[in-house]
Amino acid sequence: MDFQDILDAIAEIPYLLMVIYLIIIAAAAIIVERILTRQIKRFTRGKDLPPEVTNGLLLIARLIVLLGAVSAAFSVGGIPADWVVSVSAVAGAAIGFASTRTIGNLLAGLYVMISRPFRVQDYVQIGGTEGIVKEITINYTKILTPGGQIVSFSNQKILDQVITNFRVEGERRKLYCYAFEVVFDHSLPLAKLDEVFNAVINEYSKELPKQIEYKLIKLTRLERTYRIHLYVKRPEDIFTYYPRVLDEITRLWEKAKAEAS
Repeated sequence: MDFQDILDAIAEIPYLLMVIYLIIIAAAAIIVERILTRQIKRFTRGKDLPPEVTNGLLLIARLIVLLGAVSAAFSVGGIPADWVVSVSAVAGAAIGFASTRTIGNLLAGLYVMISRPFRVQDYVQIGGTEGIVKEITINYTKILTPGGQIVSFSNQKILDQVITNFRVEGERRKLYCYAFEVVFDHSLPLAKLDEVFNAVINEYSKELPKQIEYKLIKLTRLERTYRIHLYVKRPEDIFTYYPRVLDEITRLWEKAKAEAS
């Protein structure tokens, strides 16, 4: 019995050839999945990405392999094309409607983890919320606010917000530069305001890693606006020093104003 006779014998047995084809498809899908898994893990290790990114990429790759295997199995099974298209359309619409937000959030989480606009322990401002990044997952980012609350942002929402990261990395050290603005009227001359700022700078010169900086950024008929740059080593220090520095500036300004009147 030659090879052709074997094929003819198999063809005479109902569904046997289809079962063999399905086994080949399953084996090919397993092999492709193993190769993709190995390559993705190698890539994420090389890029030093967090485990959540690896798991998300593996999930996407396995879904693609599964869809390809199912499509191939439908073709081998001889299912009518119009029926496959109809079922696929209905199923796709149902799944898409139920999981569009989830999949979008998953992809947004992967983007946040790969692009790294911020890291855990960074001090950031996302939209109107600011604080310390405590956790980044594939779905959510959690921020500890100055008031002590934990705010969770969906990663998809984060991509629609303006993100400010207060981390600055110099040649020798990493610092956090927190910028805020203060507004004064014209009751004191510029020289007196400079004295107020310099007094605060001197008071905190030994506590902070870098001298406080200030700059006049806006001048109108009624008021002056200054931007203050506060440098700290740890993001938690912003919670402590920002209100202290602001209170001290306000106290010295009011004192100087009272003395001048």
